[in-house]
Amino acid sequence: MGQKWGKLLHISKKSSTFAANFDIDPTDMEKVTLKLRTTKSAGTIRLRFRLKDGRKCDLTHPSDIVADLRDLAKLDSTGEPAKHVSKYDQELVADIREERRIISAAYAAMRADGAPMTGEALHTYIERIKHPNAQTGQPRTLLERFQKYIADSERDGVIGAARSRHYSVVARILRRFLVVYGCLDMTPEQVSGQTLMDLRNFVLNEYQYVADWPQLYADCKTIDIPTARRAENTAATKFKMLRTFFTALEDAGEIEKSPFRRLGGEHRRKVLREKYDAPIYLLADELQRVIAADIPAELEDTRKAFVVQCAFGCRLGDFARLSMDNISIDPTGFAYIHYLPEKTAGAAADYSEVETPIMRYALDIIKGCGFDFPVLRNCYGHCGYNAKIKDLLKACGIERKVTKYNVETGTNEYRPLYEFGSSKLARKTNVDIMHKVQLNEYAAGLHSESSDAVKHYTKLERADRFALMCIAFRQPAYKVDANLQLIEGAQ
Repeated sequence: MGQKWGKLLHISKKSSTFAANFDIDPTDMEKVTLKLRTTKSAGTIRLRFRLKDGRKCDLTHPSDIVADLRDLAKLDSTGEPAKHVSKYDQELVADIREERRIISAAYAAMRADGAPMTGEALHTYIERIKHPNAQTGQPRTLLERFQKYIADSERDGVIGAARSRHYSVVARILRRFLVVYGCLDMTPEQVSGQTLMDLRNFVLNEYQYVADWPQLYADCKTIDIPTARRAENTAATKFKMLRTFFTALEDAGEIEKSPFRRLGGEHRRKVLREKYDAPIYLLADELQRVIAADIPAELEDTRKAFVVQCAFGCRLGDFARLSMDNISIDPTGFAYIHYLPEKTAGAAADYSEVETPIMRYALDIIKGCGFDFPVLRNCYGHCGYNAKIKDLLKACGIERKVTKYNVETGTNEYRPLYEFGSSKLARKTNVDIMHKVQLNEYAAGLHSESSDAVKHYTKLERADRFALMCIAFRQPAYKVDANLQLIEGAQ
């Protein structure tokens, strides 16, 4: 993957439409290429384009398009679906086509105006095409301003790539709302408290609009098309992102007052309030049952991935990117993983990595497979990792009843724990198991809970955490050499 996409992908641009618009001979048009240089073998990259016209023009344009390397692998060198590929990211292909058209149109206008052939000039002309209202003194639309806020926030390190993708999901929902309500030209200043309440209703019940507005979902992945009412916590999370956006506009003086401040207190609390069920996680005994249970062979890969993720407690995206390069040896002899969490990397105060000691059972699994868990290649859907975790827990007899609030009936339901199996359950299990073995800082009675003095005096070193984790996960302490080989008799 890295070698394939580390090279320039040439895309010829011969558009008779734009040639007609700008009076250019279609046989004498420039080439627009995707300029993708990466050593990554997985994850996402931001697409860059190269505009070349003989010797007189050779410019690079960084776009706002973020693409997954797995999706790019399905496209040929023109950005179109490769031969024999029937399932691909239609939205990505459409975005690439649109960006190429805009770059070509901008270049044609630059030539017509006699503009200097510089990257800055190309960017200016592209912005004129994308945001014509901004050039005439007219206010930018709400959707355009929100998209710019997302791009600027990621560029400036305010949010990371993972957070940016979550904001982009909100942007796509916002666009569909504006289309359905016939207000695509709405500006940020025009957003009222009632607009927010209408948007909230749309977010919660969007599934009801799919049948009547099929064109809005034609390019959506199946998993992104709502089929049921969204949870209120999901809606609240998305509205907190919107509140942050409007607060930024208010602070910058672009709007006089955030529409969230126009909402009455109760309405504002309802829009932003998150409610949670009683926490659901595996108890230490239940995790041991999963590790030791006799299960069908087809679930073995799922078990290995799941119990290792329980030991690490990292998010699924971070877990799927781990490799043997993320393992180091502590001076005292145990192995640990270290990585930058994608979700918070952009907003963190420094580049400190998360460091987690590796439990003995997890070390044995990793040494056997080298972080190659085939089940992680498909995490979602009916046959994905999350679905198979449910099958795994059911096969292990994890049937303890847990409570789940039913929004439709307004009552709690009592369902077997295996129904809630997911990668998030692994993270919650890790947090619970670790929390229950740590003595609170005030346990000795010398200081009050959350005492700043205690936090100032001491902290848990990596070796301390290893010792606690061995107790928590009921695993033996160990020492390894530089090749991760166990040193017999060493504890």
